[in-house]
Amino acid sequence: MPTNTPHLDRRDMLKSFAAGTALWPTATEAKQQRATPVKQPNILYIHSHDTGRQLQPYGKAVLTPNLQKLATEGILFRNAHSAAPTCSPSRASLLSGQCPHSNGMLGLAHRGFSMNDYRKHILHTLRGSGYTSILGGLQHIAKDPNVIGYDQILHAGGTHVAQVAPNVVRFLKNPPKQPFFLDVGFFETHRPFLPPGPKDDDRYNDSATPLPDLPATRRDMAGFQSSARTLDQGVGDVLAAFEAAGLAENTLVISTTDHGISFPSMKCNLTRFGTGVSLIMRGPRAFSGGKVTDALISQVDIFPTLCELLEIQPPAWLQGKSFLPVVQGKTREINDQVYAEVTYHAAYEPKRSVCSRRWNYIRHFGGRDTPVLPNCDDGLSKSVWLEYGWRDRPVAPEQLYDLIFDPNETHNLAGDPAFSDARKEMSQKLESWMETTEDPILKGPIPAPAGAEVNDPNGTSPQEKTQHVG
Repeated sequence: MPTNTPHLDRRDMLKSFAAGTALWPTATEAKQQRATPVKQPNILYIHSHDTGRQLQPYGKAVLTPNLQKLATEGILFRNAHSAAPTCSPSRASLLSGQCPHSNGMLGLAHRGFSMNDYRKHILHTLRGSGYTSILGGLQHIAKDPNVIGYDQILHAGGTHVAQVAPNVVRFLKNPPKQPFFLDVGFFETHRPFLPPGPKDDDRYNDSATPLPDLPATRRDMAGFQSSARTLDQGVGDVLAAFEAAGLAENTLVISTTDHGISFPSMKCNLTRFGTGVSLIMRGPRAFSGGKVTDALISQVDIFPTLCELLEIQPPAWLQGKSFLPVVQGKTREINDQVYAEVTYHAAYEPKRSVCSRRWNYIRHFGGRDTPVLPNCDDGLSKSVWLEYGWRDRPVAPEQLYDLIFDPNETHNLAGDPAFSDARKEMSQKLESWMETTEDPILKGPIPAPAGAEVNDPNGTSPQEKTQHVG
């Protein structure tokens, strides 16, 4: 906030944001009682790796007080989903407003996959409205970050909280004068986890996960808790820097993650344990007040929401819908269902899903009927499942889960005649979406791009020797 401006009560400031009127008149203009236009809000996109909803604001026994505070000041989305439960496809979809098979990001960026056109990244649309863009940490949508088009890249020597957060804090001591889009990504809570500390409880495991309650899984979750606490500290440091710079009141914070936590049957899976993500937003206009919404949201809806909020013409390629009416209390829902997909992670495992409030329908392609083990990161919990025969457990080509009576998605109803109508309806919805978005899987197997690195689906670990395509 400029030093020559008079003090304004917070309630008056929020009213001004909501009305789109002047907020900070200069001393001369204050005397003349003339209003000035509100500067467009800065945008902080702050995101983590493999965190799902395993956080304090979602009722989990994970100490994340800074994220909890953000939720009590902003809006907590309890039913938000990624467009893909894999790292690069998820992020590319949020930032382009397109599903992975439309934006081209069908696998991992560091393994040779890329977007079809990086000009579809939201920073280019924001640039046309006067925004400058800064990358301040992990991005994971391009092997070379320079191809994305950021105006400035803050090189920190790594992507962990300990490297990224101090670098971003230094940047915010002399921020741009024009509105800015700041992308801050942290490696945490990706494996390997940080060693559990005294605050990380390994006496029990969260019963809401599909893992058995065993010493190994409890120890594994304690490691996640340690990484989550570090993540939360990084978030807190960055938000405090915005406060210190006088930028917090006119900054829209988008705090999220890419997909579910890195445990068996979660990350890289199309159940809600894989696609369900934390999404907390705080900022001017309607994004305040400690509200909670259960609206069904996809991360592809974030781009069109920003366009409506900022009064920017939305690009023609967007596939999501603005949820600003939900935030403003004008409607309870914008989506009847949301879609997600996997094509490649470490290995090829094509599958697609459609999820409504009642049903989650998943279809596997390619004919494989056992797990693709390289698509699960190594860890204590994975070792437990392997010990008990996970490799040979069958995977059904179709899966239908009743999210009301089976929220943990353990009882597949796809083959039950009593639920044939629901299976048919959801299958038709998925097929219609795939046809409308011209999903290439409809034409057969999807080859990896030349130069990509992929694992053998019959292997065990993503750390095994990869195959180079072409």
